[in-house]
Amino acid sequence: MNEVVQKAYAKINLALDVLGRRADGYHDVRMVMQTISLCDEIVICKEEQPGIRLRVDSGSIPTGDTNLAWRAASGVLQRFAPTAGISIALQKNIPVAAGLGGGSSDAAAVIRGINQLFELGLSMEEMCEVGVSIGADVPFCLLGGTALAEGIGEGLTPLMSPPAGRVLLVRPNISVSTRWVYQHLRVDGLKKHPDIDGMIEAIKDRDMVGITGRMGNVLETVTQPRYPVIRAIKQQMQQLGAEKALMSGSGPTVFAIFADDDKAGQAYDKMRQMRKEKDIFLTSFV
Repeated sequence: MNEVVQKAYAKINLALDVLGRRADGYHDVRMVMQTISLCDEIVICKEEQPGIRLRVDSGSIPTGDTNLAWRAASGVLQRFAPTAGISIALQKNIPVAAGLGGGSSDAAAVIRGINQLFELGLSMEEMCEVGVSIGADVPFCLLGGTALAEGIGEGLTPLMSPPAGRVLLVRPNISVSTRWVYQHLRVDGLKKHPDIDGMIEAIKDRDMVGITGRMGNVLETVTQPRYPVIRAIKQQMQQLGAEKALMSGSGPTVFAIFADDDKAGQAYDKMRQMRKEKDIFLTSFV
């Protein structure tokens, strides 16, 4: 085997709660995470010369050691195949810095791909050990599907898949710094927290109304006052028939869940007409 192809799926946060700030500066979180069909595509090839060569189809994305895919490759090769050489071709479809886990998913796909390419036989636990050193979302992206994430995001409990639903994504034309969001979050002042346990029960019961009724993201308490466009997009989506709309992660992407395929398609068309954003996608749960 000289080449492997991997898909790196985006994620959304069906619920995101922050419990407090840790002594190491990170925050303890409790989240229900879900992969969706929007994905980057990655091709990894063996090379005769040792080292890592990364090519990205977007000129705005770094190809060196600040890129999470490159760092993932370095982390695996240094530990398990130090003399190996690879080239990585990354086709970006997931918007960058959008709250959709694109960089983390790319890193996870590279870890999986190298494991397969060199037949390393790494367990999920071993891959996650490499992944968490790169980013807190990487272990979930390795696992995929639906999961409860705790700790800094690395403590994962797989959950049943929710009922089939269509997911409309709109990324507004703004940039939101994750660091800035967490710096301005006042956990002690939060008046409402998502009902994570109730959502888990609703997922077990395959109750879409129960799931969407419990969607929530405490980080919106920081982003919505600063960026009113996030609230505006949510309102537009719900007026177009969404079960619920919510910001994903630290933003700025807003997603909406539709139980009806026809309504989802109509909402997608209308959002493209109503808004100037280029990043509008109609996806589904994976």
